[in-house]
Amino acid sequence: MAENSNRGELIDKVIKIKRCAAVVKGGRRFSFAAMVVVGNGRGKVGWGYGKANEVPPSVEKAVKDGSRSMFEISLDAGTIPHQVEGRFGAARVVLVPASAGTGVIAGDAVRAVCEAAGIHNILTKSFGSNNPVNLVKASIEALKQLRTRSDIERLRGVSLV
Repeated sequence: MAENSNRGELIDKVIKIKRCAAVVKGGRRFSFAAMVVVGNGRGKVGWGYGKANEVPPSVEKAVKDGSRSMFEISLDAGTIPHQVEGRFGAARVVLVPASAGTGVIAGDAVRAVCEAAGIHNILTKSFGSNNPVNLVKASIEALKQLRTRSDIERLRGVSLV
């Protein structure tokens, strides 16, 4: 992780900056692609991807893209309501709720997603790929599967005891 900052209310964390080279007549022309996780620290999170000829504009574009793709997740006292698994490509991420005081037990990419979302206590395990881009997408996919007890009751039309 290269950088993280607060822009207004949003927390953004740079996950990966890739350098791409296009071979032209005079040599190589470099461009940069940035992947950023954006969240408000209170249950909203998203990721963005931006490309430009320099690093700062690519990060700005990624933050703008990430703030557009933000979605709400259901939190339960600083952790998640239940265990979920997300997959993207060969990356598989398992997120397990943890009791207060545990902290965020996660690798760099998954930790960035959890901290941006405002999760303070969680256990995670990643399987398969260790590509940070795919791990972020898998953990976002897992967070999209979260449901609260009231959501389940409403969807099923029954009351859970």
